[in-house]
Amino acid sequence: MKRTVFYPKHLEWNARMIEFAGFEMPLEYAGITAEHLNVRNAVGVFDVSHMGEFWVKGPNAFTLLQKVTTNDISALSPGKAQYTCFPNGKGGIVDDLIIYQYEKEKYLLVVNAANIEKDWSWINAQNSPGAELENASDKISQLAVQGPFAAKVLQPLTDTNLFTIQPFTFVTGSIAGVSNIIIAATGYTGAGGFELYIHNYDALPVWDAVFSAGKEYGIRPVGLAARDTLRLEMGYCLYGNDIDDTTSPIEAGLGWITKFTEGKHFIDRECLLEQKKKGVTRKLIGFEMVDRGIPRHLYPITDENGSPIGEVTSGTMAPSLKVGIGMGYVKTAYAQAGTVLHINIRDKLLKARVVKMPFYKSS
Repeated sequence: MKRTVFYPKHLEWNARMIEFAGFEMPLEYAGITAEHLNVRNAVGVFDVSHMGEFWVKGPNAFTLLQKVTTNDISALSPGKAQYTCFPNGKGGIVDDLIIYQYEKEKYLLVVNAANIEKDWSWINAQNSPGAELENASDKISQLAVQGPFAAKVLQPLTDTNLFTIQPFTFVTGSIAGVSNIIIAATGYTGAGGFELYIHNYDALPVWDAVFSAGKEYGIRPVGLAARDTLRLEMGYCLYGNDIDDTTSPIEAGLGWITKFTEGKHFIDRECLLEQKKKGVTRKLIGFEMVDRGIPRHLYPITDENGSPIGEVTSGTMAPSLKVGIGMGYVKTAYAQAGTVLHINIRDKLLKARVVKMPFYKSS
């Protein structure tokens, strides 16, 4: 298994390590609930160095990215970021990703760890425009500093005014004397904060400086388990669970990143436009448990008579809400907010209700 640069730090914090996407990664340190609530209420740090990073450069970069992603790259400018996905040519999703426009003809694509090789093969196969591609995944470390105190922790370490960085924008600056760090107001927790992209050889000093600066704010490292519960409370899709090669962005509620603007000719444009116009037979919904129970991945969703109408894609006991929540695909007739569903949990039909996401709403 691969290890990130921060592996020794995980051991220092007594992390419970597991295999994830070919990496030995921390599942948890102090426990899922404690870590989750620390991010919601204070500040936590995630090692997300296992994620993939591709540079797309040159005069043909724009043309390639307009072709292979659903969102409209023309909305970007240097210093801005965008959530999007790769359609797979069959109406499904190769992966979801974030694109950062670094310079006019230079973009950074951040993809899911489990899909690095798949995505790299896909974008190369689609590169008829002839953009310059570089897989920098093994050269870049990434720390996500998330939570309401994130800016207060990082501000003493940088000359950049972090409080002026708007969501889905970024700057390149210094942290703790280390230069050329991408400081991005992105993250997958819904708690605010920053993602720091650092050269591997500079990464450990940045970890030490961040944790030293964060002591007074109760900073703690956070593992993959709490990362999952945090994203689920926000209704954010997880590739491999809520979206994959068999789900369309329209079905998944990602119509907002699927742009049919004039002049944008992307893979699957025609079939996705038809879905938008005519509707789909199933939709991804969020639900809260009415009866006490914890929904899990692949549990059946049924009507009141036990007839299958869908399947849970993600589920947990929400630490912030203390109620079972989940996401899943159901027949469109059952997708309206307020609709009563049943989740088959160990052969018991437990009542749930469709709700609008996000589940967690910050005050």
